[in-house]
Amino acid sequence: MNFHVVTIFPASLDSYLNESIVARAQKNNLIKIQALNPRDFTTDKHHRVDDKPYGGGPGMAMLAEPILQTVEKIKKTAGPKTKTIIFAPGGKQFTNALARQWSKKYSDLILIAGRYEGIDGRVKKILKADLSTKALASVEEISIGPYVLSGGELPALVVIDAVARQIPGVLGNADSPEENRASADDIYTRPETLEWQGKKYRVPKILLSGHHKNIEAWRESKNKKKLK
Repeated sequence: MNFHVVTIFPASLDSYLNESIVARAQKNNLIKIQALNPRDFTTDKHHRVDDKPYGGGPGMAMLAEPILQTVEKIKKTAGPKTKTIIFAPGGKQFTNALARQWSKKYSDLILIAGRYEGIDGRVKKILKADLSTKALASVEEISIGPYVLSGGELPALVVIDAVARQIPGVLGNADSPEENRASADDIYTRPETLEWQGKKYRVPKILLSGHHKNIEAWRESKNKKKLK
């Protein structure tokens, strides 16, 4: 899987992408990640990527042409199974189900990280952004949650992490993804008895029993209670 992030702040991605599971997956050639800066595709001497929006209003909007030029550059080397994501607060909700689908369906994900007050609306028109419920549309607007961020870099990292962990070999164990376990937050480790500020906190006895069927039943019951 190849991830292509279109961002004017490529260095902001480095610290996360160069650590832990994602870094190891890149080292093992299971995924490839590149960040491309629209400023590199501008033609004016100041390398401007933003301007005042028509109709007035506060802030600046990102210019369409530098973004479109960047995407065109990516598509020259990307495979035919490519999906383009535009991050927007009003986009389709990103879910783990989408992450699984994308990991199986596509070889390349182009992640457009907006900034300022947003991206010129002609970008999604030109890229034929599909805002319907078709999960496998070639271009979609996506939101990672009901809130507004300063830019699309964090959403891009979320998508990279969520999709990458669905790719065989990235986690090293097919049973590792937390979503495959009955209850990810009912987990305990050593010591068996933890003493903290004068109180003792013990691991539930069922987890020490070695009876895997009973343990799974216990975790499932805990999970059902949380979902009610």
